[in-house]
Amino acid sequence: MRILRAAERPAMPWSNGGGVTREVAVHPPGAGWDTFAWRVSLADVTRDGPYSPLPGVRRILTVADGAGLALTVDGTTRRLTDRCRPFAFPGGAETGSRLLDGPVVNLNVMLREGRADATVERVRGRRVVAPVRGGADGGAEGPEAVLIVAVEGDTRVRTAGGPEERLVRFDAALLAGPDAAPAEMWTDGTAALIVLSAAEPGRSEG
Repeated sequence: MRILRAAERPAMPWSNGGGVTREVAVHPPGAGWDTFAWRVSLADVTRDGPYSPLPGVRRILTVADGAGLALTVDGTTRRLTDRCRPFAFPGGAETGSRLLDGPVVNLNVMLREGRADATVERVRGRRVVAPVRGGADGGAEGPEAVLIVAVEGDTRVRTAGGPEERLVRFDAALLAGPDAAPAEMWTDGTAALIVLSAAEPGRSEG
């Protein structure tokens, strides 16, 4: 289990000046925009505006802080006001957002179609988290991983025989690779549990 501290993430300003993004984790490690299988990031959004089109990428957006936003995807608007409730949409769609009441922080999961899939779940209380094993050969090169992101309150994680780690706001714990051990987590607030896996053969996101 790797602990990924929020304080250590550099902020990358958007070209349109509407916010900044901080990368939490990416697979393969160090991958750029054209080569990632999955990418998880947190974005501070400070103004209304369009999203950059990402053909071939599925997006899962979760409002992690703030009053929410109105997200318009291919002409259909959805109000995202329920914090930590994920919303999935195709990255290639024409998309824009309008802030409902001030800045927000969005948790973004981006998945390359045909390579990776994911679920995002809001967790409260205690949970035992099992790692996702590698593909057919169980190797470490697959996209399988589990990411725990602290959102509100105090979150603690521990693997069997390992020390207890405290996660503060937007810290994360990553379980990846064939040797990853199950972890126990508990929170007095809210955490996001992201389970990343290989895409099912033949599946295509619309």
